[in-house]
Amino acid sequence: MSYLFPLLAAFIWGGNTLVSKMSAGAIPASQIAFLRWLIAAVILLPFALRPVLRHRQVIAANWCKLFILGVMGAAVFQTLAYHAASYTSAINMGVIQALVPLLTILLASLVFRTWPGISTLVGALVSLLGVLLVISAGDLHRLVEHGLNIGDLMMLLAVMAMAVYNTLLKHWRMALPLLVSIFCQAVCASVVLLPMFLAGDRQAPTLATGGMILYAAIAASVIAPLSWMAGSHRLGPERVSLFFNLIPVVTAALAVLLLSEPMTWALWVGGVLTLAGVGIVEGLRKPRPAPLAVASPSSR
Repeated sequence: MSYLFPLLAAFIWGGNTLVSKMSAGAIPASQIAFLRWLIAAVILLPFALRPVLRHRQVIAANWCKLFILGVMGAAVFQTLAYHAASYTSAINMGVIQALVPLLTILLASLVFRTWPGISTLVGALVSLLGVLLVISAGDLHRLVEHGLNIGDLMMLLAVMAMAVYNTLLKHWRMALPLLVSIFCQAVCASVVLLPMFLAGDRQAPTLATGGMILYAAIAASVIAPLSWMAGSHRLGPERVSLFFNLIPVVTAALAVLLLSEPMTWALWVGGVLTLAGVGIVEGLRKPRPAPLAVASPSSR
């Protein structure tokens, strides 16, 4: 039963990438990004209020760090993903997101001044080749000539923001329960996204777009992080981290089944190489890195 928790989180986050793609053109990115975190904060408030009061001194001492985490992990990452969905496929988004653990390890190596091992460098090269195959549709020459698709570039920037988030999360190590951390970051993200929501286009939610917003707010922002942490508590962070690699697989499967996105040889090979690179790093690196994204309220 313990394996059901990280499996549930991986499936929810994989589905959230699909929701991001489906929302493109149906609801403004600034609107779904703001409403997602506002609703998540409101839902968490009754459960987080007492813990927040108990830890108010820690929160007050670390409010700037919590604000930065909320901006990087929630506002920047997911807003870029919503915009990217207008220009690239859900499968591409999922494969590019698979770089998060690898980029986190590389960035953490720089921040903590630990030289990455051979397995990390090999894994990075393998994953990079896989992503290049995906974003070039198997034609690297075309990529050199015409550059990146704007949507793929946005997703790469979003992934970099999440890697920064994960590295800061590990570096700061605030003594706060996950529920309090998620709530505080959701509030910070809502505050940052409010001006863009007010200045941008807005549409009255329909049954379809309302469902997308609620899925992102409840399932992806509340249930998935808590499920991931429950699995990490029962199985250990190293074993649970392997389930992260299921997210692009779930995204690709759902995109083919529900959005009829084509599964080309470049996507197959590129996806396998990307996951293989991450597997090389996680499987051979000692000590294995803890899954820094487990406490992310915004992941995927």
